[in-house]
Amino acid sequence: QVQLVESGGGLVQTGDSLRLSCAASGLTLNSYDITWFRQAPGKEREFVATYRSVFRGSSVDYASSVKGRFTISRDNAKNTVYLQMDSLKPEDSAVYYCAARFWSRSVYDYWGQGTQVTVSS
Repeated sequence: QVQLVESGGGLVQTGDSLRLSCAASGLTLNSYDITWFRQAPGKEREFVATYRSVFRGSSVDYASSVKGRFTISRDNAKNTVYLQMDSLKPEDSAVYYCAARFWSRSVYDYWGQGTQVTVSS
């Protein structure tokens, strides 16, 4: 059974940092693209960052709104993907979800429950 469990969210002030974790079980990270999404109240879910599988070059990509402030990384030994978020802004406030997609598929098969990030001004 595949599970993705996010953690690390919280309430911080503008300019602070947080590190989110996405702990995976039941799958091998190397074979999956792991992507962070976020959804703020009243808004659609949006892409934040992705760490592609080794079969797709282990490349990373970021939304323009977070590029230069957020860093995605992967620890295969811990089967965990991290999202380091620096210089946080109030507009980063949202529920953050991680999702897994097998490298050859186009849809995300597995989703975590989400973790709340709130940035106060």
